[in-house]
Amino acid sequence: MIFKKDNLKLGLVLGLVGPILGLVVIYFIKYSTFSFGDFLSTFFNTGRLITSIGSLSLLANVILFTIYINTNRDFTARGIFIITLIYGIGILVLKIL
Repeated sequence: MIFKKDNLKLGLVLGLVGPILGLVVIYFIKYSTFSFGDFLSTFFNTGRLITSIGSLSLLANVILFTIYINTNRDFTARGIFIITLIYGIGILVLKIL
């Protein structure tokens, strides 16, 4: 199974996909009355939402990171961590702008 592999590329891909899935889950749980386009537009243009929803969407990476660290797949966990840092920096930059 692909999730049992331990390599950096898999971690980078999982790190990219995790927050996107987290964002979609947040949309369906709390903002499904809006269209997804309106939700994304509001998300990127509202500083408060960027930090709160962005941080919540990164929880998906925290869960993935914890799973891979606890199963001693350190290279995959390293990739997830790298992408999580990049997302976090991106969220800070979007908040500042």
